Amino acid sequence: MKNKYIDLIEQSFEFPNEEFNVEDNQLQWHGIPLMDIIKQYGTPLRISYLPAIANHIQHARRMFNVAMAKVDYQGTYNYCYCTKSSHFSFVMETVLKQGVNLETSSAFDIFLLEALAEQGHLPKDRFILCNGFKRPQYVENIQRIISDGFTNVIPILDNKFELDLLLDGFDLPIQVGMRMASEEEPKFDFYTSRLGIRYSDLIPYYKQKIQNNPQVKLKMLHFFINTGIRDTSYYWNELNKGVNMYIELKKVCPELDSLNIGGGLPIQTHMDFSYEYEYMIEEIVTQVQNACRQAGVPEPNIFTEFGSYTVGESGAILYSIVNQKQQNDREKWNMIDSSFITTMPDTWAINQRFPFLAINNWDKEYERVHLGGLTCDSEDFYNAEVHSNAIFLPKMKDVDELFVGFFNMGAYQEALSGYGGIKHCLIPAPKIVVIDRDENGEYTTKLFAKEQSYKSMLKILGY
Repeated sequence: MKNKYIDLIEQSFEFPNEEFNVEDNQLQWHGIPLMDIIKQYGTPLRISYLPAIANHIQHARRMFNVAMAKVDYQGTYNYCYCTKSSHFSFVMETVLKQGVNLETSSAFDIFLLEALAEQGHLPKDRFILCNGFKRPQYVENIQRIISDGFTNVIPILDNKFELDLLLDGFDLPIQVGMRMASEEEPKFDFYTSRLGIRYSDLIPYYKQKIQNNPQVKLKMLHFFINTGIRDTSYYWNELNKGVNMYIELKKVCPELDSLNIGGGLPIQTHMDFSYEYEYMIEEIVTQVQNACRQAGVPEPNIFTEFGSYTVGESGAILYSIVNQKQQNDREKWNMIDSSFITTMPDTWAINQRFPFLAINNWDKEYERVHLGGLTCDSEDFYNAEVHSNAIFLPKMKDVDELFVGFFNMGAYQEALSGYGGIKHCLIPAPKIVVIDRDENGEYTTKLFAKEQSYKSMLKILGY
């Protein structure tokens, strides 16, 4: 009878795969023996695997370039990384080694870019797309980096009064983009996105504020679909609206040459994830080209702003199961040595799921359990996977120690949980270990941050 944990996983998913395999009843992730990492650093432990970042950037570029070559697309493809997904230096430096461009969302992003430039990581000819609502400090910082010689800064106008702010007291030429407000998905709370300028205002605004101003050139039309790039009638309808608006703007604005379709390329969030990347990208490129050729305008350069796709699958977090609580006849609670609320906020804030596996004891029988965090909050739990309304792990009574891992959570979780700040119930932030590969392909590890100390928390709190 096949009732071991490894039997369950192999029967439920395509396993092993490129990301996961098992040796000696222990999980390996990208060929890295995770039990060795745990023995060296302990848990709870965040991991950032840098080669996954480079692989994703190269993969997206390759798919867009192949799709464009197939149909003889005349524009270029430009990969941008949106910094808000992860601002850590080791992430930014890895991204910039791949020659990508950047998208910012706040004033402090610009300070970060200036530091990267001073350190020699960011050439000043990279595209810098400045999204977000522009407060005075953000405007001042954009003006400064343009003055300092960044040659491809493109502030994306989110509303109709931002251009006046950008030009106030500033006399250098400036190229801008305009963000088109998308319609939200029908089930969303609002009809139209709060971000961007509404569809009917874009051309009148261009004619009134930009067309006859020799200081300003409209370079880019930007839009973003909140649900991501998915094969749905909603997505294709919004893409079609964006392309049609680009065509109408191009007819009155010859210098317009770029269409920014935003981010939203999905990543693996559960073990049986499936997505036709090549089909979706080929279809996007083809639809943009067909619409432009039918209208008699040149195809635009295509920009994307991939954040989660860039860094999401580079992240993992490992926990120890510290004990098991039997709460009633049906519910067993395996308690982790940290908190889901403080380390994986998306799991309780938006019910996000992540690939989840045991690290060791794959030869043991399995049982159904719930996972509980250490805080005294009733929402601090993880008890369901996408493929089933349950979690299964090796039986606690059969093991001396049990470790679990959540994977592909390298985007947003540190920022949303308040890295380095105060955590719910003062549960400390875990260690962060960065894993890379040397020239021989051997993995290397580096401790980026120790587990948060009580002294750092007390200092923040004023003690």
